[in-house]
Amino acid sequence: MIDVRPFATLGGANHGWLNAKHHFSFANYHDPKRMSWGKLRVWNDDEIAAGTGFDAHPHRDMEIITYVREGAITHKDNLGNEGRTAAGDVQIMSAGTGVVHAEYNLEPETTKIFQIWIMPDIRGAKPNWGAKEFPKATREAGFEVLASGRPGDAGTGALPLNVNGAVMAATLAKGQTLTQDLAPGRAAYLVVAKGAATVNGAALAERDGAGIVDEPAFTITAEEDAELVLVEVAKE
Repeated sequence: MIDVRPFATLGGANHGWLNAKHHFSFANYHDPKRMSWGKLRVWNDDEIAAGTGFDAHPHRDMEIITYVREGAITHKDNLGNEGRTAAGDVQIMSAGTGVVHAEYNLEPETTKIFQIWIMPDIRGAKPNWGAKEFPKATREAGFEVLASGRPGDAGTGALPLNVNGAVMAATLAKGQTLTQDLAPGRAAYLVVAKGAATVNGAALAERDGAGIVDEPAFTITAEEDAELVLVEVAKE
């Protein structure tokens, strides 16, 4: 099954400094048909105005991944971690027993991010933060694993997660195709960060999402030069 979620149908709110769109129920947006996709709980498409950001606030027992589409985000937390993550790169925060953090756009232009929350398999873990550059050249015609807690991804250099799931990215030139396997009991969620693509023939425009489940494999074709972000998790 391919469940296409066009960008125009997403919930959200414009707070002036933050223009947020939600693929799943979040904050004041509630849709009982869009609560999660397997272990994937949140996928927010955020635009953060220059010189603004999220003031210090707490989290616990959640795997939070930030994929930067444009600009950069600067992180600071009560554990002493601080860093800047730029476009195309990714940061992770395993909230575990609890962490207080702030996220700011210190750039002169709007920063655009995907904020992804995955429910952990391990509760009460030690909090962790990390960020990494992932050159886009290594993603051509295939997904690169950016962050993962899947056993098979150990030692690949992916940022660690406390869940049997993964966040991946790929860049495809117009006309390129790739096929991704999906094991029984697993679910995938794909968003086109830039460009346009089809997944098993279903059309996705820029910032559209597609939930994929009960498909042994799915084929993605770039209708334009495309940047893709994919999450794969347990179905239940």
